Amino acid sequence: MDILIRNLSKHYGSQKAVDNISFEVKTGEVLGFLGPNGAGKTTTMKMITSYLTKGSGEILIGGKTFDQEDMRKHIGYLPEHNPLYLDMPVLDYLKFCASLQKVPSNQIDTQIRKMVRQCGLNNEKHKKIGELSKGYRQRVGLAQAMIHDPEILILDEPTTGLDPNQIVEIRALIRQLGKEKTVILSTHILPEVEATCDRILIINEGKIVANGTSETLRRQASGNKLLKLRISGADSNQIHAALSGLASAKMVDIVNAEQNRFELQSSEGTLNEDVFKLCVKNNWVLLEMVPFETRLEDIFRDLTLN
Repeated sequence: MDILIRNLSKHYGSQKAVDNISFEVKTGEVLGFLGPNGAGKTTTMKMITSYLTKGSGEILIGGKTFDQEDMRKHIGYLPEHNPLYLDMPVLDYLKFCASLQKVPSNQIDTQIRKMVRQCGLNNEKHKKIGELSKGYRQRVGLAQAMIHDPEILILDEPTTGLDPNQIVEIRALIRQLGKEKTVILSTHILPEVEATCDRILIINEGKIVANGTSETLRRQASGNKLLKLRISGADSNQIHAALSGLASAKMVDIVNAEQNRFELQSSEGTLNEDVFKLCVKNNWVLLEMVPFETRLEDIFRDLTLN
């Protein structure tokens, strides 16, 4: 089920939390929704889920508008701060959530077994939620979001508190779910976005500042490139000063002074040639010159730092 957002806004007094944004998410797509704290991500997701009334604009689910109750039938939501009843056993809590979501009574047990299996809760299912680790509590939150088999999943920081093995498992689950559902995933873990999401949308100060695949965003990032160097023939400070004097070098960092290792960032296509000519001119030995793609972290910082 597709999501179409048109001119969506939300103001708190004079503050624009979400400022006239428009985007679309297709069925079978996992959208990475990124932005710094206070950018408007959570406000946007809460408006889509109807946990928060929208200020203005349209939210179309499958090409239609729904009232608050009907919209929630189609959406599973895992909030950033996972609200759980800590005194309830896992199975009782999932049964309670299934009832709230109006899962037919003859299907509740089947859905609970399915969620326990998919979210890896089998060994913890008879414990009270308050006895679980943070990672397993997050799994319970994910299970409640999916208990009614919604067409749309909105996940705010779904891997918070998980260990590396659990993160890999949840990523794989999200990718599998994304083949048949519409998924919006918010996270601050940028490698997770590249491993899980089909497309990335970055919001800053309530406005969309980027929308595309990670490859598209890299191509659009002003041609920035990262070069890793190792040079011998002089001390690191002397080499650093000379590299910093290159017109094509946007940024020069000393990575390891003892080994004369440096990182250069540039938007100029002549950087490699300029570095080579500088080494020849000064009779230095260029031991390593390794190009790297522009990192998603750098793109994010460029778009969101004021």
